[in-house]
Amino acid sequence: MPTEIKIPAVGESITEVTIAKWLKQDGEAVKRDEVIAELESDKATFELPAEADGTLKIRVAEGETINIGTVIAELDGAATGNGQAAPAPAASGADPVSAGDNNAAASDQSGYGGTPADRPNADPSTPGAPGAATPPAAGGSSSTVEMKIPAVGESITEVTVAKWLKPDGAQVSRDEVIAELESDKATFELPAEGTGTLRHAVKEGETISIGAVIARIEGGAGASAAPAPAANAPAASPASTAAPAGGSSSYATGVPSPAAGKILSEKGVNPADVAGTGRDGRITKEDALGAQAKPTAPAPAKAAPAAASVASTSSPAPTGDRGQRRERMSNLRKTVARRLVAVKNETAMLTTFNEVNMQPIMDLRTKFKDKFKEKNGVGLGFMSFFTKAVCVALQEWPAVNAYIDGDSIVYSDFCDISIAVSAPKGLVVPVIRNAEKLSFDGIEKEVVRLAGLARDNKLTIEQMTGGTFTITNGGIFGSMMSTPIINAPQSAILGMHNIIQRPVAENGQVVIRPMMYLALSYDHRIIDGRESVSFLVRVKELLEDPTRLLLGV
Repeated sequence: MPTEIKIPAVGESITEVTIAKWLKQDGEAVKRDEVIAELESDKATFELPAEADGTLKIRVAEGETINIGTVIAELDGAATGNGQAAPAPAASGADPVSAGDNNAAASDQSGYGGTPADRPNADPSTPGAPGAATPPAAGGSSSTVEMKIPAVGESITEVTVAKWLKPDGAQVSRDEVIAELESDKATFELPAEGTGTLRHAVKEGETISIGAVIARIEGGAGASAAPAPAANAPAASPASTAAPAGGSSSYATGVPSPAAGKILSEKGVNPADVAGTGRDGRITKEDALGAQAKPTAPAPAKAAPAAASVASTSSPAPTGDRGQRRERMSNLRKTVARRLVAVKNETAMLTTFNEVNMQPIMDLRTKFKDKFKEKNGVGLGFMSFFTKAVCVALQEWPAVNAYIDGDSIVYSDFCDISIAVSAPKGLVVPVIRNAEKLSFDGIEKEVVRLAGLARDNKLTIEQMTGGTFTITNGGIFGSMMSTPIINAPQSAILGMHNIIQRPVAENGQVVIRPMMYLALSYDHRIIDGRESVSFLVRVKELLEDPTRLLLGV
């Protein structure tokens, strides 16, 4: 029988992920442990390996956001469970499913998180296919099916009826998508749980709780009967009624996926004007990205004189390339934005500044950098000096290394230093564990290792959580001064900046020195001004006289 591939648990606080990219195509043969997809959460990007050899059957489209544990694909092996050859596909084109697998396939679809159009054999018009509605027996009595809002996530308690895709009184078939539900995390499609006449119980735009009745389906025509169009339903456009290439038209034809629907709504494009290239003619995210709104009709001829007079008195129209593009915000970027705003709103954040003469460190690096690299295999950079100086100062001023947890203050006797790294998909902050115990070469090797993982999008959740203090270096981008934002739940962050040759006074003389501004942003609820300023002065002293770091004074 096919092997189901489900979204694995990727972190304690992660309840949903997005299919960022399918690395293997539907129907392609894959090997065990071969990476088939990239998953994106609000914290990091993960690779999904195949769990066995076989032919890949994709259930969830690229760009969809789904819950942990949802089946996103199947692997059809070369042989069935009893060792016999798998049966040939039926002439109708439906995927082969053994008789012993029918119950498993039917029960699996009840918990399936993808769209009906993405499921194998999900066309209700295909007799015997898994998920197809069974026509009622002749003369059987009709019944009413109550549709309730299903559980769509562990932390989601209510949803909003974003859009009714079928009007009240319309004839619907089992598994036909009738509405779009929207939570504070994602958009979901609601399939019909029976065949009959749809009766809305909730108006569009209303917010209701999980488990509440949203609609009723009154028994009517069987699944084999073609549903009659509702009296108030709009006429379908050619784009929405055209049969998809290589298959027959179905209820999925011309219907956008949730991601595609969002994009079309933002662009102001009518889905009826877009030809879907997905399975059964469904409009995919790529179709929506390439769709263009129809140009508005020209103004009537009688309005031309008035328009000409206005144009003659107004400023000239802008010329040149004025194109725009809209991209979906990644889960990582959404999380970064939400947390930064939360820090600004929930902490009493202040920033204190100082400057440091970098000449002693630069002289030391110039003198020993070649021997250092020859011995340790890694260059001697500024980050090791700053990390060592910060660790010494944190042990002298423990409040800067602490954080607030409810009504308590948690102090740490270790220094887990977070290093802000600009990765291809956004800012990430890997952690150097027990940095106070590492030597200069140990810190430099750890910085190189973590930065490489960040650039390759291979950092794990554990490698980015649990830091007690953060160092960020905006100077590599040319920043002269900034006020960095605290990395919650930490209480302070040190900002490094670029090194500029500036005139300074030394022993009554004006000399030119390579100077760097330092910025310490801190939470005033836990760190007082005396502690913050003293901490930064201590860091300055250690950097301007690096021998203090070696002697511990």
